Amino acid sequence: MAMYLLYESSSGYGLFEAHGLDEIGQNTEAVRSSVSDLSRFGRVVQLTAFHPFESALDALNQVNAVSEGVMTDELRSFLELNLPKVKEGKKPKFSLGTSEPKLGSHILEATKIPCQSNEFVLELLRGVRLHFDRFIKDLKPGDLEKSQLGLAHSYSRAKVKFNVNRVDNMVIQAIFLLDTLDKDINSFAMRVREWYSWHFPELVKIVNDNYLYARVSKMIDDKSKLTEDHIPMLTEVLGDEDKAKEVVEAGKASMGQDLSPLDLINVQTFAQKVMDLADYRKKLYDYLVSKMSDIAPNLAALIGEMVAARLISHAGSLTNLAKCPSSTLQILGAEKALFRALKTRGNTPKYGLIFHSSFIGRASAKNKGRIARYLANKCSIASRIDCFADGATTAFGEKLREQVEERLDFYDKGVAPRKNVDVMKEVIENLQNKDEEGKDASGKKSKKKKAKGEEEEEAAVDEEKSEKKKKKEKRKMETEEENEKSEKKKKKSKSAGGDEETEDGGQSKKKSKKKKSKSEE
Repeated sequence: MAMYLLYESSSGYGLFEAHGLDEIGQNTEAVRSSVSDLSRFGRVVQLTAFHPFESALDALNQVNAVSEGVMTDELRSFLELNLPKVKEGKKPKFSLGTSEPKLGSHILEATKIPCQSNEFVLELLRGVRLHFDRFIKDLKPGDLEKSQLGLAHSYSRAKVKFNVNRVDNMVIQAIFLLDTLDKDINSFAMRVREWYSWHFPELVKIVNDNYLYARVSKMIDDKSKLTEDHIPMLTEVLGDEDKAKEVVEAGKASMGQDLSPLDLINVQTFAQKVMDLADYRKKLYDYLVSKMSDIAPNLAALIGEMVAARLISHAGSLTNLAKCPSSTLQILGAEKALFRALKTRGNTPKYGLIFHSSFIGRASAKNKGRIARYLANKCSIASRIDCFADGATTAFGEKLREQVEERLDFYDKGVAPRKNVDVMKEVIENLQNKDEEGKDASGKKSKKKKAKGEEEEEAAVDEEKSEKKKKKEKRKMETEEENEKSEKKKKKSKSAGGDEETEDGGQSKKKSKKKKSKSEE
């Protein structure tokens, strides 16, 4: 049985035929001993055909397909042209050796060419790889090394750049940065309070919010300069005139120590930094909300952007989250408590990160576990829709949220909720109707939206058409009149000819009568 070897090099596909395999007996040790010697190896393996790649991009595409176990159209045509044809209903008398088992199975399914990939075939291909530049005569010295180096760089660069979860990485980094910003802003705000309290200790009790405290401390600067003129400015910041008056009165009777101008400048700059961090935190939150509406709109509509982003970051990506069952999603973030409970044989946790959702807080103590299980089920459905759906829509997430609301009413009041199948059918029908309406509206709008120039051109064309119609009608009338006249003339001529014929007929009758009378006599 003949054997062919398919070798994928950096410069093209090579097809080799192996002879004398029966003598070797497919012994890998014999092949290993003959690989180093080209004279011995060349008697067994000979080049049958070679198909070079057109460009570096083509080589990269072909190598990517081979690594994924996919047979391209070029490879298929190359094999069908150079291998013996396989007749229908008969077993082929040859086999094809490949280095990739997945590629061999794909070739077998598509072309019914038997393929094998074992240690013996790999040893033969190792010898082909070692002496490949000598099999191909047109290759110049150094060309093979250059092509191998270039293909290796492009292949590794493509593998590094390709990341299925590259969009999710933005959400993961943003939620991590939000957490660190919250910690930093809280610690820095407490430092501002402690620092400025040496100068104005009464302000801490009046202004509780950290951000407002930083703004007020930067605005006041030196408490000794506080007057009633500062009340409108403080009212704008605090939003309450009574508090502004209270701050002014407290500043007049404050027990704090005086600070030097240099110390006050340092306090002001630090307060400004805290304010900048708080403003950046707001912008980052808006960015996260907009990003979640693009990546996971249904999951965000169901449980909120922050909880959804935390679930995605904890799972690693939206794809990993979609692969998780609802039981795993329910306790994401509570791994320590779970393993501790398994170790001590205690009660396992009922919820993890989804505890921050408002639904679990609204449920009663005895129903928290039930609503957590139900919410995890809906979250897994929403994440799978977001991950594998073609278009982005929040319709499914809103309906799933309504289902969770109905489940809460069921636990509290006993109202029977709708079934999931009915809700999903309703959403799909609504989306289909919207698509049809959008198509109809776009068609009508396209008909209505016409420029003035186009309307004028259409009017001119209509006038020309009407004039042409009038001319055609006139021509028809004229032709009809001429036809009528010609028909009248023909009728007159026919009537005159008929009279002459009748006269001739009468004379002929008379002559015939005379002849008959003569014959009788």
